[in-house]
Amino acid sequence: MSIIECVPNFSEGKNEDTLHLIKESLNGNIECKLLNIEPDADYNRVVVTIAGSIAGIFQGAIAISKAAAANIDMRTHKGEHPRIGAIDIVPFVPVKDATMEDCVKISEAYAESIADTLEVPVYLYENAARKASRKNLSDIRKGEYEGLEEKLKDPEWKPDYGPAVFNPKLGAIVTGARFFLIAYNVNLKSEDIKYAKELGEILRESGKPKRDNTGKIVKVNGETVREPGRLKYVKGMGVALEKYRITQVSMNLTNYQATPIHIAFEEVKKEASKLGIEVIGSEIVGLVPLEALILAGKFYAGDKNYDEKSLVDLAVEKLGLSELNTFHKNEKIIDYMI
Repeated sequence: MSIIECVPNFSEGKNEDTLHLIKESLNGNIECKLLNIEPDADYNRVVVTIAGSIAGIFQGAIAISKAAAANIDMRTHKGEHPRIGAIDIVPFVPVKDATMEDCVKISEAYAESIADTLEVPVYLYENAARKASRKNLSDIRKGEYEGLEEKLKDPEWKPDYGPAVFNPKLGAIVTGARFFLIAYNVNLKSEDIKYAKELGEILRESGKPKRDNTGKIVKVNGETVREPGRLKYVKGMGVALEKYRITQVSMNLTNYQATPIHIAFEEVKKEASKLGIEVIGSEIVGLVPLEALILAGKFYAGDKNYDEKSLVDLAVEKLGLSELNTFHKNEKIIDYMI
């Protein structure tokens, strides 16, 4: 059977009743399994991971989105993480005996169905994008929910599905197909967000705006000139975690084979040390492929020959993945759950 993963991100990380209803929405779908649900109160966001057959994942994504739509109101939402709507993003990912084309088709079917059902604008991104300007999630999210009403007036931002009309309760939805993304945050022992933001700009692929000797942003023909960042396939920003009194370099690793977790971690450590900031571990939000931790384990093992379990344990230790919350392998590594 084909296995496809779907990782909906909803703009709610605090209300236990809403989180319960989101989980309950999948009951009765025997071809779709809930693998993980990870709320974050500071981000006021929940990352849900489900996996199933082509039919099962489509039905599961629709059901879980309807539950979120019924119980989340963007008019009262506040949170640290960028977002454009209640059902912020719904990506489909090929896992086993499935292709990226399969996931593109599912995302299109999902977009058409949910747009009609909820009367909400829907944009396609990554491998499902129909315009180059919509391939990157951050470009679609620019202005976030607060700027969406004005954005929808621009013909360039007519949604791929649904009305070009602002839905104040739900905002908009982004869906598409992509490679396995690892949401990875590195913890800084500092409450000053400026350091996390600076590190995010240095390391992310898109880099930062170039500035002249006076500190003014350099523009050519009205376009901002950017200094490229260090790490390919990495998106990064700085966020605050008030409950732990720390900040984080929050990254999306869009190709962990090209830029592995341990490289991202070590680069943050190196740059943070230049600023006199201590790194105190890291965390993976949602699930992670076994291969990614094996790669990290081998990096830290050097010439030593470890078995799979020892490599994973070493990766968890060296990356400090249990610093904030205990890293449970059987609940976080997708290969162990399917």
